[in-house]
Amino acid sequence: MTLLYADSEVAAALDASTTVDAMRAALVAAYEGRLVAPPRAAAPLGGGRLMFTAGHLVDEWYGFRSYDTFGHPEGEQLVVLHDAHTGAVRAVAVGEELGSRRTGGLGGVAVDALARPDAATVGVIGSGRQAWTQVWATAAVRPLREVVVHSRSAARRDAFAARVRAELGVPARPVADPGAAVRGRDVVVLATTSVTPVLRAADLSPGTHVNAVGFKQRDRSEFGTDLLDVAELLVTDSPAQAADYRPPMLAAEPPYTRRLRDLGGIVAGAVAGRTSADQVSVFCSTGLAGTEVFLLDALTRVPVATR
Repeated sequence: MTLLYADSEVAAALDASTTVDAMRAALVAAYEGRLVAPPRAAAPLGGGRLMFTAGHLVDEWYGFRSYDTFGHPEGEQLVVLHDAHTGAVRAVAVGEELGSRRTGGLGGVAVDALARPDAATVGVIGSGRQAWTQVWATAAVRPLREVVVHSRSAARRDAFAARVRAELGVPARPVADPGAAVRGRDVVVLATTSVTPVLRAADLSPGTHVNAVGFKQRDRSEFGTDLLDVAELLVTDSPAQAADYRPPMLAAEPPYTRRLRDLGGIVAGAVAGRTSADQVSVFCSTGLAGTEVFLLDALTRVPVATR
């Protein structure tokens, strides 16, 4: 029987800890070669593209995700999970919730692996779905003391702070200036649609960890090379996808590409991570292909009584 999931069912069943654990396992599997995940493919459309990502967990399952780049409100992602032995479709998810939780889960793994163990404050620039899931997952790996949020819309940042207080039980407040959101914070989340930098590296304190989720390409990025210059630890979830970005991803170009490390390797203990409390670390999220399918597989394993 094929299991079908809409956003409401995904949200009801997938908590942050389950999601982060699944993404941690996916990253290690990809690093070890058990999760085969080639860079995304695209089919041109009038004014946009139809995007495909696929993954194969060897001897267990294979599947794909498809979505478009138009950004219209009705746009939905499709994620399909097949049994590797029979080819049968085990599960299908339609909507945005699985993909955004996947991205948040990857960010949670990055915070857990790269941020200081005592990190307890978060500064957020952005107030949308991606910003929310980053904080949601971070709260699962660190006992947060405060969240400070900035976005261009006063109403949206007010609502974001209220949601953090209500759903995560963490003190949160909005601020009108992006610098005020990040100064003195242990963890910083960039999750915007801005094509120009919204963060000044000079505003970061020693030891800060940054999760960068939005645009990060040449001539289209929410941060500048000043952030990459101060980052003593520069990490991504898929070096192959980072190298495949068009336009090129800033961190995958000289002189930064030689410093770019694999998050899966760090989680597996095969690649060095943070070595001092004062290091600034930056995670450039690419959305490792196959991780949506990995998370859909984990969703099918959640006991029915908890859904």
